[in-house]
Amino acid sequence: MGTELRILKEIAELLNEGTDLFEVLSEVLKKLLQVTGIETGWIFLIDQNGTFELAAMEKLPPALKIAGCMPMKNGTCWCLNKYNDGRLEKATNIMECKRLEDAVYNEWGETNNLTHHATVPLRAGNEKFGLLNVGSPNKTYFNEGELALLEAVAFQIGTAIKRIYLTQREQETALTAERNRLARDLHDSVNQLLFSLSLTARAGMKMSTDKQMRETFNDIQDMAQEALGEMRALIWQLRPRGLEKGLTSALKNYGRMLGLMVKANVNGVLTLPYKVEEGLWRIAQEAFNNCKKHSEQQLVKLTLIGEKGKVTMIISDDGKGFNYEETKPMMSLGLKSMKERVEQLNGSFQLKSELGKGTRMTVIIPVNEVKK
Repeated sequence: MGTELRILKEIAELLNEGTDLFEVLSEVLKKLLQVTGIETGWIFLIDQNGTFELAAMEKLPPALKIAGCMPMKNGTCWCLNKYNDGRLEKATNIMECKRLEDAVYNEWGETNNLTHHATVPLRAGNEKFGLLNVGSPNKTYFNEGELALLEAVAFQIGTAIKRIYLTQREQETALTAERNRLARDLHDSVNQLLFSLSLTARAGMKMSTDKQMRETFNDIQDMAQEALGEMRALIWQLRPRGLEKGLTSALKNYGRMLGLMVKANVNGVLTLPYKVEEGLWRIAQEAFNNCKKHSEQQLVKLTLIGEKGKVTMIISDDGKGFNYEETKPMMSLGLKSMKERVEQLNGSFQLKSELGKGTRMTVIIPVNEVKK
């Protein structure tokens, strides 16, 4: 019993120290194998749709590490099936590992005599977050004591995952609040000053009898109006009005504010994690801004497609386009910004444009609840 308590204490200390989920899971898995003498382990995080992600791994056999751990990132297996259909509620001996069977059948490489593993759901209360799988060469059975220890560790991990998720949500809430405060300050101060400057310049233009002076006042008014437009767009970016009513509605309103007509088409159900929704919002904003400045077209086509495990956003126009080669660096800061946002969400970014043939941007983002 003393050994088990020591193991739980060491793992609890690791879990309490970290805030980066994947780094924490990797360190905890390494510690678990070290103190128990189990050879191999991996952790799957699984969202509410059953979509899984390999979040941590330690000493996988070569057959499971080929092509960037492809066998561990694709397909399904018995433990995932049991987890998703509700049959896996506690630490369990799995007779054989389907991924290892596939590796042997397809001759992917050495399995190091690993054939079986124990699997344990990661949970906190009624919430489930994924699976912990561990095994050793030639080990086909875990006794009750070993399973009890793994279950205790899995509960610790599940509790830590929940804590990290809550911390991330608090940080996102604080960031949103700060953006809203900055947007209010800009609206109440700079926005009002620019509006007053525009009115003053207009009055000066009407009162002046000198032609050169009127032209100067007119230039001041034009610049103030342009700055007002830029300020309103910036306030929109900081505090997206209407996003609570849905991404499509917010983007149509933003396009209208820019003087664009947005033709939207939505396919599938779009229930997106906040981080994904906000990311798509920011990416589309930049795309709309580019269309306003460069396409010389008012019509923008927006397509959103919701599928299991991913969301696709396509934005296109029939404007003048530009010469773009995918193999060359991005031409503008705006394009780089959009691509970087997509990569931060582990998505793919594709841009097609030719002179006189318009521009088409396609963004595909994995929708995974574990990345909130």
